[in-house]
Amino acid sequence: MPRKKSAGQSVFSFAVFVILEIAALLLLSNNSSLQRLWVARASHGVMGSVWGSVQGVTDYFGLKKKNTELAQENTNLSALVKGYEKALKEMDPSFRPELKSDGFHYLPATVLKGSTNSQHNYLILDKGSEDGVERNSGVITRNGVIGIVDAVSKHYSYAISFLNTEMSISARIGDSGAVGSMTWDGLGTNGAILKEIPLQFKFEPGDTVFTSGYSTIFPPDIPIGVTGEARVINGATNEVKINLFQDHSTLKHVTIVRNSRIEEIESLEKSQEEEKKK
Repeated sequence: MPRKKSAGQSVFSFAVFVILEIAALLLLSNNSSLQRLWVARASHGVMGSVWGSVQGVTDYFGLKKKNTELAQENTNLSALVKGYEKALKEMDPSFRPELKSDGFHYLPATVLKGSTNSQHNYLILDKGSEDGVERNSGVITRNGVIGIVDAVSKHYSYAISFLNTEMSISARIGDSGAVGSMTWDGLGTNGAILKEIPLQFKFEPGDTVFTSGYSTIFPPDIPIGVTGEARVINGATNEVKINLFQDHSTLKHVTIVRNSRIEEIESLEKSQEEEKKK
């Protein structure tokens, strides 16, 4: 039965092999100009590969440093903007740092506290009634829907997170696809389920999902995520897994959005319902 080589013997054998290879390369390089050229090209290739790997590592750590610098710069700019907002509010108490578009008012906010590990998660935001926040305002990011404001104090607001088994939003597949009700999947921080999609509507895995615009709380066309696997429910509709763009476990900066025309819309709906009852 052959004896198994020890680790020391393996290392010694490898070292002898490397020494012999180096000696062979030296003999080749001293033998002719053609062989010297071949050896030079081989060594340059190895050096290029090694340099590329070293440069890649250097660039990676350089990028990390740059990201840190950008984060600090954003923090400084945020502090500066808040300083200007405070000064303007002292001069004009009615001042509101908002942007308006199609009836929606947008207000940047910071998440001070929140949860992601229960079935009824929440967020505490650093803006309140003095900043113009109202109950039933939406909370969004550029990557999706975050929640709905449920209670407001002078300086803070409490929002029910989308990661809540009791919340659903209206969502649409693609630019003009089917609209359904989207809920959290109850499993992680970046998964959802889009329900009630009629079978006749075709879509592919990876199609983008947007807010539908049917809600008076959230603006239309906010990208939410992409479609995943689908299954047929009761032979009538599709239920589609959604991979959310926004991972709720990494939330820090959000936008509070308020529809200034919500009362007008609700009043119109109410009047039409009363008209039908006559």
